[in-house]
Amino acid sequence: MANEEQTETESKPAQPTDDLVTTQHTLTVDGQELRYTATTGRIVLREEVYTDGKFEGLKPKAEVFLTAYTLDDAEAKDRPVTFAFNGGPGSSSLWLHLGLLGPRRVVSGDVGELAPPPYELVDNAETLLKYSDVVFIDPVSTGFSRAAEGEKPADYHGFTRDLESVGEVIRLWTSRNGRWMSPKFLAGESYGTTRAAGLAAHLQQRYGMYLNGVMLISVVLEFGTLDFTPGNDLPYTLFLPTYAAIAHYHGMVPDRELDELLADAERFAAGRYPNALAQGNRIPADYRAEVVTRLAQLTGLSEDYVDRVNLRIEHGRFFAELLRARRLIVGRLDGRFTGWDPDSGGERQDRDPSMNAITGPYSAALNHYVRVELGYENDVPYEIINMDAAKNWSFKEFEGQQITVAEKLAEAMRTNPHLKVYVASGHYDGATPYFATESTLARLQIPAELAGNIETKYYPAGHMMYVHEQSRIQQAADLGAFITASSNR
Repeated sequence: MANEEQTETESKPAQPTDDLVTTQHTLTVDGQELRYTATTGRIVLREEVYTDGKFEGLKPKAEVFLTAYTLDDAEAKDRPVTFAFNGGPGSSSLWLHLGLLGPRRVVSGDVGELAPPPYELVDNAETLLKYSDVVFIDPVSTGFSRAAEGEKPADYHGFTRDLESVGEVIRLWTSRNGRWMSPKFLAGESYGTTRAAGLAAHLQQRYGMYLNGVMLISVVLEFGTLDFTPGNDLPYTLFLPTYAAIAHYHGMVPDRELDELLADAERFAAGRYPNALAQGNRIPADYRAEVVTRLAQLTGLSEDYVDRVNLRIEHGRFFAELLRARRLIVGRLDGRFTGWDPDSGGERQDRDPSMNAITGPYSAALNHYVRVELGYENDVPYEIINMDAAKNWSFKEFEGQQITVAEKLAEAMRTNPHLKVYVASGHYDGATPYFATESTLARLQIPAELAGNIETKYYPAGHMMYVHEQSRIQQAADLGAFITASSNR
């Protein structure tokens, strides 16, 4: 019997364990030395298992990578803590980590002055750590995060399971570090804003965890505002001001000030343009001709092109068409960037020059930083963006309806009227255009007295607005002010 029990034990896989590494660091900010602790590694997520109504224990389901920065010599309960992540879906958190919020940042350069490899890491004097402890979370299948042995990674590649797993990381970290009485914030970028809005409601409902603030950077709360699908004319109007901004940047709309141009584009996008699209083939010829002329004037495209696409300028087409005469495509994530196109007859861009510009610096910096400076070793590749997860992400919860988390954010605000929301948009962001965000916020189902809880900021940059140095410095200050004002201390 003893031998049988020993054989059965030996056949079971070893239980995964947390592999956190802790290091101490210093950072000089405004002439003062900040001493902080960095804790990085994977924590094991476990789920309760029941068989025939009987509790069978906790089963390992995933190992999630995080990096936490906590200020030394600070009273923990009085110190705000921010949980940060990027989006994709399928993206790791390295962009916010090494671009904006962390105590170290990569020098990637910007349009026209990109840094050459092997790149450089420097202290980030504008780090959010000045105002808040920060925990960066890589969802399952991104970064070093993986499903546990015997589990299916795809189980986590979907809206609800993503919320549940990231929410569990937040609960575990908060509980293990005695931070339930600390002011708490979420910071998400791109699909990370979808996640953050969903988490604000999920954390309230599942754990009774109420937040002080949610920071939404490059926002997507309603996918119908962004998806160019047949029968949905909304994106054509909401992208128009961003097209105008990008065209202005590249000199395709001369002799106009940007603010004046954007105001003009916004008025047209909110009035005559959607009215024209709604008329379809019933639109009078003179009205259609007027709309063609106005769209060409605002976007820098030819009237012939606008006419041929039937007044509907899809964003991938715009990025390929705007500078076609120069044999250049413009960036989707950041329309300030351009790239030479060997096939200047292509209908859409086949790559994003703005993404190409930053991938190398951020990848090199993260892989060096986590191993050499933070002391964490892992031989699995750090997944910057898991394209398989991105392409196969499940929104089964929204079958037959629009994908939206706007109501979840509104519900969180109605339930917790102290919840504050910071919203950041880049004028040259061709992935999550600012006018689409404004449209969503304008229709948020909250009482009038809560409208003042939402703070909107705009930056002369793209999706990752912190690539632009002036925007990075301004945004860091804006986030610090938001956290300080929202901490209720």
